[in-house]
Amino acid sequence: MTKDEIMQKYGITPDVLEEYHQWGLCEEVKRVMGAWQYDDTDLDRLSMILTLNDLGFECTEIEQYMRLYLAGAGTETERLHIIEKKRNSTLNEIHLKEKQLERMDYLRGKLRCK
Repeated sequence: MTKDEIMQKYGITPDVLEEYHQWGLCEEVKRVMGAWQYDDTDLDRLSMILTLNDLGFECTEIEQYMRLYLAGAGTETERLHIIEKKRNSTLNEIHLKEKQLERMDYLRGKLRCK
């Protein structure tokens, strides 16, 4: 798959692919007839990066996770820790938003009673 095909398929910008390359996450993207070609391994890695991004991971967290992911066996505990940390952070955000909604509902209720 070419760079343009990837950008179109995944709806990403050249900047995202450039960052992906800077992290060294492509094993060996090959040039075929002047165009970069990505193999299934590259696409799997890109898919993982996009998933982590969609989950709200920061670039530094994605890079850290992906370096462990590429290291393979023996990094599962560290990767799980990263995911658990992000999950807990997300839960804290949800709880904060729930408290904010409760306060808004209280204020709405007070105004409606007047």
